[in-house]
Amino acid sequence: MRRLLFLILLPILCWNAGLVWFVSHLDDPPLDPTKPVDAIVVLTGGSLRIDTGLQLLVAHNGRKLFVSGVHPGIDARDVLRLTRGAPDWVRCCVVLGHDSSNTIGNAIETAAWLRGEGYHSIRLVTANYHMRRSLLEFARVLPPDIQILPYPVYPEAGRQYPTGRWRGTVHVIVVEYTKYVGAWVRAAFVRSFPGLTSSLRPSGDLS
Repeated sequence: MRRLLFLILLPILCWNAGLVWFVSHLDDPPLDPTKPVDAIVVLTGGSLRIDTGLQLLVAHNGRKLFVSGVHPGIDARDVLRLTRGAPDWVRCCVVLGHDSSNTIGNAIETAAWLRGEGYHSIRLVTANYHMRRSLLEFARVLPPDIQILPYPVYPEAGRQYPTGRWRGTVHVIVVEYTKYVGAWVRAAFVRSFPGLTSSLRPSGDLS
């Protein structure tokens, strides 16, 4: 019985310890925020992400801005109309990707675009609670010679008051952490059994 209880409690304790670690890194600042990169990559999921990507582009932090996971039918002019006064010149440097509907798809779509451009460094812009899983999927798909610098944004669901109380819901953070654990387990399994990679690739929207 003691062994059975241990086997039951160990995964629960590990999951909770991992959640504490995950939450403790939600306020991590961007890595080398002023270092120029070849491209700025934004994963769709909120106007704050695109606004931040455009600000980085305007500051000449990257040569081009690639927005992955854009709904079909939306073009660069539509994106710029929704943002906060981006200058007209950035239109030539904004590229939209319409072929992905989840984080794995974002990584695959971005990898194909980077190959076409010959780029070797990106600044990845997404929500802070989504960043860990995005980095995991991008590192798994992109070639090892491509540098990925995280640039998290802080929406209400992943932001804290000065007192430390979360503004967002616990639900959003717990769900995203669980997805991250699932992605980590899947990546580890694929490394051990590379022949199963294609069969483990999800077809639904896991964003």
